[in-house]
Amino acid sequence: MPTDRPGRPRLLLIAAFYPPSRASGVFRPLAMGNYFAERGWDVTVITVQEEFFDRVTASRDDSLLTAIHPDVEVVRVPMPIQHLERDLRHFGPLRANFPRLHRKIYRHLQVFDRYSPWLPGVVAEGLRRHVRRRFDLVLATGNPWTSFAAAAALHHATGVPYVLDYRDSWTLNQFTQQPAFPAGHTAYTWEPRVLSRAAAISFVNKGMLDWHARRYPHLADRMMVLENGFDADLLAVDTYRPPAPDRPLRFGYLGTLTDQYDNRIFWQGWKLAQMEPELAGATADIYGHVGFFGVAAASQARGLPDASVPRAVYHGPVAKQDVAATYRDLDVLLFLVPDSPYVTSGKTYEYMATGKPIVAVHTPESAAGEPLRDYPLRATVAEMTPEAVRDALVEGARLARAATRADHETALAHARRYDRRTLLAPFEERMQATRRSGHARKGAR
Repeated sequence: MPTDRPGRPRLLLIAAFYPPSRASGVFRPLAMGNYFAERGWDVTVITVQEEFFDRVTASRDDSLLTAIHPDVEVVRVPMPIQHLERDLRHFGPLRANFPRLHRKIYRHLQVFDRYSPWLPGVVAEGLRRHVRRRFDLVLATGNPWTSFAAAAALHHATGVPYVLDYRDSWTLNQFTQQPAFPAGHTAYTWEPRVLSRAAAISFVNKGMLDWHARRYPHLADRMMVLENGFDADLLAVDTYRPPAPDRPLRFGYLGTLTDQYDNRIFWQGWKLAQMEPELAGATADIYGHVGFFGVAAASQARGLPDASVPRAVYHGPVAKQDVAATYRDLDVLLFLVPDSPYVTSGKTYEYMATGKPIVAVHTPESAAGEPLRDYPLRATVAEMTPEAVRDALVEGARLARAATRADHETALAHARRYDRRTLLAPFEERMQATRRSGHARKGAR
């Protein structure tokens, strides 16, 4: 059980999506909390109740609970879920009997997002623990954006500096590159408010930072990029393992399939590639969840291959503890991501950490492909057409057959630049400076 140790800096990390959530964004706050604990901080994480991941998102991976650093204190503040329930059996009397009134009430309460009812509990719990022993820094990761509001409220009440970490974008739909809300929405009022007093603001890629810097130029000097990276302790798969020359190649995708990316062009290209000798007998093995949340899976299955696609199999989700073994058995990795300068995929870094050939199916505009630019075992599409996909698949097959141990080591050397700990090191140093300056301002008063 973690205990407070006087003299060590104290961090409050607000992260709704934290183990056992299996949402893709969970790995960033998990790594943050672990790294800060390793660097000598007393870390308290405020997150939601485990029941939330059963009844609301229908997505959890209990194997991730073992990845939490033993010195990290996890506090589960219940998220009110009456308005988020999808099972009629759990509807309360108001929602069951007066659905329109219930919807109107909760719509009024959703000032920041649909998780706004979580705010009072988070602030109250943060204050209770701060009174017991002062926090030196509050770090909130979003979404939900209620986490940002909680950090700002705690700063207002205590003066503790806070930092906001954008895993996604609040007022920009990073997939469509359009506003996320209609004109006049409260988000356009609250985002500048919570940003205005933040000590620092981090983003997952430069495209996101640049967009926000243009929107809030007076805050640009507080903004930084903190890329996602890969977690070396969760991914041990860097052994050189070339495919047997007499065995067909195994192409594979491991990740979440969502409705943000339409894979139909890819599968058309896969069909064309079956006529090429380099892909004779090759298979496409698809692993992962359909939809970020289980409740949305039925409407997000269009990325899966249909019955007309030869030698393509969907195997379902893979627990984090089994990811390394899954990668190890594949010869070529398929990188399928949306074409947006604001979208970053954690799979970029994880794929590179295997040292295997990667077929990257996206346009140059995609921020997710930026770390891959200098990866030596990469095959790319010239344009998003079935013919270009075919050519990239053929090139990926050639790379798999020809790559030497030296090529593999060169690929790993590039990937190690994106080890999550390497990326978090300068971030943690800046957080140390931020908390010291916060104490200095407090002393000056």
